[in-house]
Amino acid sequence: MSRTHTIPAALSPHPLELPFPETRIRAGLAGFPSPAQDYEGRRLDLNERLIKRPAATFFLTVAGDSMEPLGIDDGDLLVVDRSLDPRPGHILAALVDGELMVKRYELLGNRPYLASGNPRYAPIPLTDCDCQVWGVVRSVIHEYPV
Repeated sequence: MSRTHTIPAALSPHPLELPFPETRIRAGLAGFPSPAQDYEGRRLDLNERLIKRPAATFFLTVAGDSMEPLGIDDGDLLVVDRSLDPRPGHILAALVDGELMVKRYELLGNRPYLASGNPRYAPIPLTDCDCQVWGVVRSVIHEYPV
């Protein structure tokens, strides 16, 4: 069955125009199976998608703005895997001089650093501090206010 839905003006993309002249969308295709039929009877479970090693995984809620330019915002939920070996470019959860941080592991001039995505914060040289890596960030879950 095909249904026509009108997009309310308040939900229309702004300032971009819709790619077609009408504000009507047709949903459903006659004669084709629904993609949802492949998932009938299955339970929706993000663990299957986001957690590769359950025994080595924990969640961490972000506080602060140091990683916002990298898409990690204050209040986001991180999926952290303790079983992975950190490599340059990985985002890490680490205890640095007693403070829990989320930073990107980088090599600058062959020296290891923890760097934020925000240029207001200087990179932290790992040779000058006590650092315990808690894990590598696998995923970021960002919720929108609704």
